[in-house]
Amino acid sequence: MGGNENIIYVSAGNELADNSRKPLESYNYNKEEIDQVTCNSKSSFLAAADDGGGIKIIDIRQKRISKTLRSGHTSICSSVQFIPWRPWEVITGGLDSKLITWDLSKGPPLKIVDFGLPDMRSGSNAGQCLNPAFVHSIKVPEVDMLDKLGKICVVARGDGVIDVIDMESELTTMKPKCYMKSRKGTQSVYKGSDGGDPRENGTKWLHLDYSLGGHTAAVSCVAFSLFGERGRFLVSGGNDKLIEVWVCSKCLDSWQIGDNNELLHLNINLSKKVNWLCTTPSESDNIVICDNQSSEGLQLGIDITIDQDRLCSTGTNLD
Repeated sequence: MGGNENIIYVSAGNELADNSRKPLESYNYNKEEIDQVTCNSKSSFLAAADDGGGIKIIDIRQKRISKTLRSGHTSICSSVQFIPWRPWEVITGGLDSKLITWDLSKGPPLKIVDFGLPDMRSGSNAGQCLNPAFVHSIKVPEVDMLDKLGKICVVARGDGVIDVIDMESELTTMKPKCYMKSRKGTQSVYKGSDGGDPRENGTKWLHLDYSLGGHTAAVSCVAFSLFGERGRFLVSGGNDKLIEVWVCSKCLDSWQIGDNNELLHLNINLSKKVNWLCTTPSESDNIVICDNQSSEGLQLGIDITIDQDRLCSTGTNLD
């Protein structure tokens, strides 16, 4: 995880543990059940997002709590990522449909993007309007992918949409439109520089939805490919029992939605809904999928082979 692949962090309830020390090192700072844990690229800090909407930042070397991020999410904080090119910032997503950027040196949210606002949903009619735009998963590129992918954030949403956002462009064009009062002070809710859809105000913002062959139900997880050329593909999984492989370079070259055949490279049909997935750098079983529909959970390894710029897949049950 993070900069050290030999360490595994595991959460159970509101407690964290790692396998690098004997006796086992554990952290019990979160008040609610933990939804995701992640490390920064140097493996010096750990972030844990929980059901209460809080995020605990833990100093691993000092073995102490470093920061508590709160007064941002009003519901479950489902995903958290450190931002590699901004070492003191993290980005989080939650089931309040918000994407929030935080500065660890300050505390209050730097920026809040609310996908639940009408203006944020009106840019495309392709979203699953009956499903809220909950943020189920977010992903930013690792350091060695930045030259190829740029400083982007990918957001998996409950309405079946995947947003690909150029974070630097978004930071410079989005201005605060309205404000929310909280016990800790005032927070800015960002929409667009004139209050409309940020994609219409110069922000580089891609909207991958079912009109492009995308998901027809909630997208539960997104990940960049670690197999072959790292970061070449974006892999997504959803409640429509689909794994979809998107070509990052074709999405990012022009920042314009093009032909479905150019952006969506591969569809993989499964028998059950996807709860989570990750990719591996191995030559086989390089997409691992977890499913929460049974007591054991389905774990499936999928072989992705690249032959003359074409992808094909075969499934292998890892249980």
